[in-house]
Amino acid sequence: MLIPRYYFADDFRPFYAYFLSQPHSVRIFHKGDYLWPLGAPYEKIHYIISGVEMHYADHESGRRKIISFHGPGTVFPGYRPNDFRVELSLITVALSEMEVLEFTVPQFKVMFETNTALSEQVVNWYSMYINRFLFETIHQAYNSSLTKLCNLLYLLTINQPTNSGLVIDMTQEELAEILGMSRVQITREISELRHRGIVETSRGKLLVSDLPSLSSLCTQETI
Repeated sequence: MLIPRYYFADDFRPFYAYFLSQPHSVRIFHKGDYLWPLGAPYEKIHYIISGVEMHYADHESGRRKIISFHGPGTVFPGYRPNDFRVELSLITVALSEMEVLEFTVPQFKVMFETNTALSEQVVNWYSMYINRFLFETIHQAYNSSLTKLCNLLYLLTINQPTNSGLVIDMTQEELAEILGMSRVQITREISELRHRGIVETSRGKLLVSDLPSLSSLCTQETI
């Protein structure tokens, strides 16, 4: 059973040696760098060696929607033969210093068509990625703001960018941008969780101090 994910890592790590044996270039991105030009379709595919990137969209209303995070051992964006118009409004930025193996789409196409194990994993990865959107569309959309937040915090504790267990290295603004909620709503619900002794907060971080109680507030689809 697939568990919804907002952070992707290690999905392609078994293929690292294979990727190194194939035509590629090595790129370094610095914190704040865009991984491809704004308003342009994806022309390169990256295997992330180190660092973390954030994938998001800026709406014409001025609000930002964080879609996902991608870290070491994964490939992003995934290989696909077609461009989609919506991609022109999507942005990917480095959250830290990053080193990646960079492939052109034709280079990755050759690997996809000749390596059966890799092609299967590409399909599996897309299944995981789509599952994240289905979860949000079907289940998160109709939950209360508290339930939405609890679901997200639970998922982030079991698989989140810093791999630091119960410590979530995100600001309240970033949590709001993932959930499409206002900062006021997030602050109110975090205050409620803090009052219950479920979370503790510090500057730019949140600690889940009572995971069982947090999970009891989540939907069944999450846990």
